[in-house]
Amino acid sequence: MSVVNSLKGDSAQQARSLYRQLLRQGEQFAAYNFREYAKRRTRDAFREHKDVQDARKIQELIQKGLKELQSMKRQTVVSQFYQLDRLVVEGGKSGKQGGQRNDIVRQKDTGWD
Repeated sequence: MSVVNSLKGDSAQQARSLYRQLLRQGEQFAAYNFREYAKRRTRDAFREHKDVQDARKIQELIQKGLKELQSMKRQTVVSQFYQLDRLVVEGGKSGKQGGQRNDIVRQKDTGWD
C-alpha cells in the first residue's frame, strides 16, 4: 500500500513540476498574446484533467505535457529572434527601441501639428 501511495505522490510531484515548467516557459515568449495564450492553455489543460485517477493515463498526460514543453522551448527561442514593440496592456515603457544602447526612444506623433 505504501508503494502505491509513493507512486501516486511521485506522479503528483511530476505533474506539479511540469505545470510550473510550462508556466515559466510560457513567460519567455516575446509577444504578449503568445505569453497569455500559453498561460491560459496550460491552466485549462491541467484543470481539464485534474480528476484523472488512472496511473497509466496520468503518465500518458505527463509525457504529452513534456512533448509540449519541448515544443514550447523551441518556439520561445524562435520568438525571441523577432523584437516586437511592447503593447499598452503590458505596461512599462512604450515606444520604438533604438538609440545607442537599444533604449526606448520616444517618437514624435505625426498628425495635427
